[in-house]
Amino acid sequence: MIRKRPRPGERRVQILQTLATMLEHPGSERITTAALAARLEVSEAALYRHFASKAQMFEGLIDFIEHAVFSLVNQIVERESASALQDLTPDPQSGSRQAAKIIVMLIQFAEKNPGMTRVMVGDALVFENERLQQRMNQFFDKIESALKQSLRGVADVSGSATPSVDTQVRAAVLSAFVVGRLQRFARSGFKRRPSEHLEASLALML
Repeated sequence: MIRKRPRPGERRVQILQTLATMLEHPGSERITTAALAARLEVSEAALYRHFASKAQMFEGLIDFIEHAVFSLVNQIVERESASALQDLTPDPQSGSRQAAKIIVMLIQFAEKNPGMTRVMVGDALVFENERLQQRMNQFFDKIESALKQSLRGVADVSGSATPSVDTQVRAAVLSAFVVGRLQRFARSGFKRRPSEHLEASLALML
């Protein structure tokens, strides 16, 4: 039986999917291009026809994470904004709800994609190019900004004397909570689910 040769775009996706699957085994050694090529049953040279380096493969995974997560963040913000416009009386809790939805979405994404979680928290990037970790740091900075945006009106409604500082602190705490949950998930070998007692935890913080 003749094997159908995948198109260039399909092969790129296949390489990234295989890399993500290999990252789901946290006890294993550092992933090499030789091991990745062996899993795909191709030569290392075949990998380099699609990616100039292993760092570029990790960048492909980060591109996927950013696109998937921020598309969902935008959907949440748009839905909540549309709902707020329809309400005749402003809801003081709408900002907190929006922030909670962003956190729940991010944690659900991590649970469904354990290999990607190791990239997000940097475990998979320890021996890789420094710019990859910088990109993930920027990713969480953007998450914190999105949370800050959501929570902007909450401190005003509560009558805080320093609403902008309170909002900044709350967004930073929530962001650190998410990172902590994802790190625990990765370092427990994906046994401690980040969604554990999530609703109760968010109720305490929000």
